[in-house]
Amino acid sequence: MAPGLEDRAKAVLGAVAAVPARALEPAMVFLQRVLGMKRLPWVFLAPNLIIIAVFSLLPVLVNVVYSMTGGESLYPTQRHFVGLFNYETLLACDNYLDPSTCTRDLFWRAVRNSMWFVPLQVTIMIGVALATAIALNRRIRARGFFRGIFFFPVMLSPVVVAMTWVWLLQRDGALNGLLAGAGMPAVSWLTEPSRAFKWSIFVTVWAHMGFYMVILLAGLQSIPADLYEAAKMDRASPWRVFTRITLPLLKPVLLVVFILAVIRAVQTFDEIYVLTGGGPGSATKMIVHYIYETGFAVMPRNYGLAAAASLLLGLVLFGFTALQMRLSRGGRDA
Repeated sequence: MAPGLEDRAKAVLGAVAAVPARALEPAMVFLQRVLGMKRLPWVFLAPNLIIIAVFSLLPVLVNVVYSMTGGESLYPTQRHFVGLFNYETLLACDNYLDPSTCTRDLFWRAVRNSMWFVPLQVTIMIGVALATAIALNRRIRARGFFRGIFFFPVMLSPVVVAMTWVWLLQRDGALNGLLAGAGMPAVSWLTEPSRAFKWSIFVTVWAHMGFYMVILLAGLQSIPADLYEAAKMDRASPWRVFTRITLPLLKPVLLVVFILAVIRAVQTFDEIYVLTGGGPGSATKMIVHYIYETGFAVMPRNYGLAAAASLLLGLVLFGFTALQMRLSRGGRDA
């Protein structure tokens, strides 16, 4: 485009863009005169605050109301007040290490499964994501291709991911087909409790590892290359470079990844629900799965108990968020 023509195009676009601003100018002058400059920012914040209140705070308040009421009716006006009864029912237990002694044994079995699942899944997830990020941060052939391959599962629907692995792992699936072709007996990958639990961890790691790999990769690329060149001149070993340069400078990013991975692991539901249905028995039933079944899948539907369980889960996630903020603040102060 010729310079003169480009300048005229910019002038026309600027004039068009100024039309809405000029139309709103009288209203903004009026608001500034009525509210003053100190209160004027609230006019711009109000739409976002209203959206947050309606779609975030109001559902929490509704959940609190349901957790303190009983009955099978969905309408709050037709439910009777029971106070803390739902919380007492969930927490009533003679021995918390033995779910069979609890009033709601399935809730505590789901809690126990989640307490095993979260640390194992998060540890494996971060370890694999970090190793992959370090490998893909090097100058290797087809680096962009491999980055896309590892990130691809993140773009898939959780149901698609789970159905793919069901097709591979079911009794007459592709994996047992390969074993049969090699003359080996079929294996119950998803109907044996310990195997189903391990495959639940594997599938969730496979599905989400790419997301955390990208975050760690960005963190690795923010480390100054001069430090690695200085370490190379000093003939530092790869392990010493990793422990003295990479890990310390990657610590803030690792903290964010850790908190995000923990929150995501606690909320795990869709992949495992499609993959195993929480079974066999209750071997892979997680806390969100219990909330869904109690409130919507099992008859009679117990909305109050499901709401109480979800609020207890919310308190746990709030604790992790507070921990993240405290550790992040401590890192900045150090």
